[in-house]
Amino acid sequence: MQMITVNRVTMHYADEGDPTGPAVIFANSLGTDYRLWNGVIAHLPKTLRIIRYDKRGHGLSDAPDAPYFMGDLVGDAAALLDALDVKNSLFVGLSIGGMIAQGVAAERPDLVRAMVLSNTGAKIGTTQMWDKRIGRVHHGGVDAIQRGTLTRWFSYYFHNNRKAELAAWRNMLSRTSVEGYTGCCAAISGTDLFDSTARLTLPTLGIAGAEDDSTPPDLVRETTELVPGSIFKLMRGVGHLPCVEAPQAYAELLMEFMKTSGHV
Repeated sequence: MQMITVNRVTMHYADEGDPTGPAVIFANSLGTDYRLWNGVIAHLPKTLRIIRYDKRGHGLSDAPDAPYFMGDLVGDAAALLDALDVKNSLFVGLSIGGMIAQGVAAERPDLVRAMVLSNTGAKIGTTQMWDKRIGRVHHGGVDAIQRGTLTRWFSYYFHNNRKAELAAWRNMLSRTSVEGYTGCCAAISGTDLFDSTARLTLPTLGIAGAEDDSTPPDLVRETTELVPGSIFKLMRGVGHLPCVEAPQAYAELLMEFMKTSGHV
């Protein structure tokens, strides 16, 4: 177990693989911890330096009082990379993790030479939508939004044929603290990255799930295409967490992108 304190928050992270290899950073989605990437990492070469972390309010990291701001989450990620002496990384972010990726790339270009925007957007949802969700969680805990969240996370096939795994992801979601969940909801609600992302010029891959109702393919495509020369890939038969439903295919997309962008 690796822990570090940055920005007055103690964060849980993993720094694995070849310490001298190209660095790949993974930032997970709302309501998940860094195990989100286990399946993908199993299909990546050992020559990479792979860094995962639990953002504030998730997993084993501290959960300060809500609300959080996107600047907090971006600052946490940047401080972690500074502490680990990481430069010129590939930053892979899913959902809120993709918003963090956009923020770090804009504010600290020395840290990020390429990024993957997975199932994310420059702006996700509306203030009213997030306020309603925050209210439900404050009233009934994370379990109050569990059913709808799992429906958005996974495809129809996953729900009907991978029930044991579905139960595990339900448990992970349920164990997210109210402060962590609502804090990150507030961060998403207050974030619009269209202008800053449109000024980026780094190699960018967008990945969308065809059955994703949280960040539909058109939103991911629109965000990805803000960056000149970007690449967009649609994964069929998966929902909001394609790295869970189809980890090998997801890893293959990452490797192809790493080769074309010169990261390996």
